[in-house]
Amino acid sequence: MRRLLCLVLLIAAVPMGLLGQKRAITEKDLFAFRWIGDTEVSPDGARVAFVETRVTADHSGYETAIFLLDLTKAGAQPVELLAGPHDGSPRWSPDGKTIAFVRLAEKATTPQVYLKMVDGEMGEAGANPVRITDLPKGAGAPAWSPKGDALVVLSETPKDQDEAKREAARLARATGDDAHVSDVRVINREVYRLNGAGYLDDTVAPQLYLISLPKADGTQAAARQLTGGRFGVDEFAWAPDGKLVYYTEEREEESYYDAFEHNSIYGISVDGDARGLAKTEFTADLKIAAHGIAVSHDGKRIAFHAAENPEKPVSHQQGDLWVMELKEKAAPRNLTGTLSYEMGSGVGGDNTAPRGAGRPEIVWGAADASLTDVAAKDGSALLVSVDTKSGAVTELTAAKQAVVDFSVAKNGKATVALISNPLLIGDLFAVGADKAQTQLTHANDELFGKLDLTMPVEMQVAPSVHPGDIDGHAIDTFVQLPPEFDKGKKYPLILNIHGGPHSAYGWIFDHEMLWMAARGYVVVYPNPRGSTSYGEKFANVIQDNYPNDDFHDLMDTVDAVVKLGYVDPEKLGVTGGSGGGLLTDWTVTQTDRFKAAVAQRDIVDWANWWYTADIGEFRQYWMKPAPFDNLAAYRDRSPLTYVNNIKTPMMFILGDADYRTPPTAGGEVFFRALKYKKMPTVMVRFPRESHELSRSGEPWHRVERLENIVNWFDKYLMGVCEPQYDVAPVADAGCKAK
Repeated sequence: MRRLLCLVLLIAAVPMGLLGQKRAITEKDLFAFRWIGDTEVSPDGARVAFVETRVTADHSGYETAIFLLDLTKAGAQPVELLAGPHDGSPRWSPDGKTIAFVRLAEKATTPQVYLKMVDGEMGEAGANPVRITDLPKGAGAPAWSPKGDALVVLSETPKDQDEAKREAARLARATGDDAHVSDVRVINREVYRLNGAGYLDDTVAPQLYLISLPKADGTQAAARQLTGGRFGVDEFAWAPDGKLVYYTEEREEESYYDAFEHNSIYGISVDGDARGLAKTEFTADLKIAAHGIAVSHDGKRIAFHAAENPEKPVSHQQGDLWVMELKEKAAPRNLTGTLSYEMGSGVGGDNTAPRGAGRPEIVWGAADASLTDVAAKDGSALLVSVDTKSGAVTELTAAKQAVVDFSVAKNGKATVALISNPLLIGDLFAVGADKAQTQLTHANDELFGKLDLTMPVEMQVAPSVHPGDIDGHAIDTFVQLPPEFDKGKKYPLILNIHGGPHSAYGWIFDHEMLWMAARGYVVVYPNPRGSTSYGEKFANVIQDNYPNDDFHDLMDTVDAVVKLGYVDPEKLGVTGGSGGGLLTDWTVTQTDRFKAAVAQRDIVDWANWWYTADIGEFRQYWMKPAPFDNLAAYRDRSPLTYVNNIKTPMMFILGDADYRTPPTAGGEVFFRALKYKKMPTVMVRFPRESHELSRSGEPWHRVERLENIVNWFDKYLMGVCEPQYDVAPVADAGCKAK
C-alpha cells in the first residue's frame, strides 16, 4: 500500500506534458519551427531536393540547408546534403548526377553558384562542392542547359560598363582625397527604394551569364555575358534544344507611369564566342506583362502568367494562364480568362519559409497537351492541370489546404507538392491520381505532437450592406477557437484583418491565430470584399471606395460570431497589418465597440502615404487624381480625418525600415494625435524591420511582436497588469498580476 501511495505521489509530481497530455502552442515555439522551401524533383523522379530553413541557435536569424529524399523507398527519411548555413536554389543537372545551388559562403559578401555531385547511394556526399561563378555582384537563379554542359545565371551588372571601368581605374590611381567614394545619393526616379531591398542602385541591372562547367584538369572558361544595357532581365528559360534562351524584359525607364503593366519576350542565341553579347533571334512585344515563363517540350510555344488589361485601370487584375506560339507576330491566348481561378497565386499565411522559399513554376505536361500550375480559389491554393487547347481546369489536389510549391519530374513519373494547412506548417506530399496525397516529410511532427491544436471553424456570413455589389457572395470567415473550448463560457474576441487589401486568408498555417487562441481568445479572421481568390469582381468592388463596405463586412462577421453565444460582446479587440492596419484604424473611428486595438504597419493618411510609399505604380489604382488635385477624396477615406471619434486604446506596431507603409504616414501620426488627446496609446518600434516583419523578420522580433499584441489585449480585455505600457507606475491599478 505504501509503495502504491509513493507511486501515486510520484506521478502527481511529473509535469502533465510528460504523461502525454498536450500543451498549448506558445509564441516561442517559432524558434523550433522547420520550414521546407524551394523544392525540385530529380529528372528520373527518384529523388527530391529541397531547402530547409531553421532559426539560428541564438534566435537572431535563419539558416538554410539542402536535403535529399529518396522517393523510391516508402518511409525514407531526408538526408542532409549541404549543411549551409546559407545554401539554396537546388537545381538538378539533366542526368540527375549533380545539383547546382547558390551559397553565401562564410565571410563572403555576395552569393555564388556551386556544384555538388550526388551520384551513388543516398547519403553519399561525393566530392566537396565546387564554386563555378566568381561574378563581382554575385550570381543566382542557376538554370542548366538541356544538355547539362553549361548553366545560365543572373548577376547584377553595371549598365554602363565602360564608365564603371573608368571609375575603377580612377580609384586605383587616386590617393588621398581623390580616392574618396561618395555615399551621397542623387535621386532622379520616383521609385528609388523598395521595402526590404532598401535604396536601389540605379547603376546596375540583372543580366544573363553563360557559365561553362569546369574541365577535368580543373580549369574553367570565363563567364560569358549574354545580355546587357540599361534594362535588366526579369525571368528566363532555356529552349529545349539548348540553342536559345528566352527572357522577359521591361524596356521602360519609369514603367510605373504606364497605365497598364507590359513587357517583351526575347530569344537569344547562346552560340558564338565571348567577344560580344548574344544575338537576339526572337522578339515579342506584349501589351500585357508575362511572368513565370515556361517553354514547351517541342520548343514551339511559351506559357506564362499575365493579367488581362481592362478598359480602365483597376486595383486588382486577376492572374491568368496564357500560351503563345514562339513565332513572329504571334498573339498570346488567355486560357483561363473566363474562370475565377487566381493562376500562379495562393493564400496568405505567416509561416512560409522566411528564407530559401523558392516559388512554383509552370510545368508543361506530356505531349504539351496540358500545363500544371498553382491557383488560388475560395481560400484554398490548389494544384491544377489546364488543357492547352480548351483551357479546361482539372483540380489535382483537394480544397481546404494550400499548395505552396511543387515540382514534376522531367519524365512525368513523380509530382511532389509542398502543402500547408492550418495545422501543418508545410510538408512534402507525393501527388497521385484522383487527388491522392502521400505525406513524404514530417518536418515538425516532433514538436506538433506535443501541441493541442484544432482546425478553424469556417462560417459563411451574409453581408448586410450592398450585397448586390458582390452578387450576394457570402463573406468567407475563419474562427479559431481556444484549446479545450467550452461553448458554455464567454470568451474575449480578436478580429484579425488581413492586409493587401488584395490578398486572402485561407486554409494555410497561421501561427498568430493559433497562439492568440491559445491565450484564451476567439480569433475571427474573415475575407471581406476586396479579398482575392473569389473572383475579380469581388476584389475590385472596393476601388475608389476603400475603406468602406469592407468595414461593414468585418462587423457582420463579428456579429455572426457573437450571436453564437460564446463571446463576451464587452471584450472585443481588433488588429491587422498593412491594409488590415488601415482597416483597424478605420474601425475604431467608426465604432466604439472594440475595447482595444493594435494597428500594424498601417496607413492613416492616404495623401501622406501617396507621397512617401515605395511603390509609385500602386497609387494610380486607388483614389484619382493625385491628392493635390483631389484632396477631398483622400481625406474622406483617411482614418486621420475621423481621429476625434476614437475612444479605443491603441497600440501601433511599426518597422523602422518599412518603406511600404512608412510610419510617418501611419501609426506614428495616430500615436502623436492620441497622445495629444491624452488617450491610452503605445508605439512599438522594431529596428531594422521592413514591411515583412510578421513573415520573415528576425525571429526574436517576430516573437516580441506577438507578445506585445496579445499583452495589449490582455491589459484591456482581461484586466492583466502590463506596467510597461504605462507612462508612470499606477498604484493599485485593479488589474490581475501575471
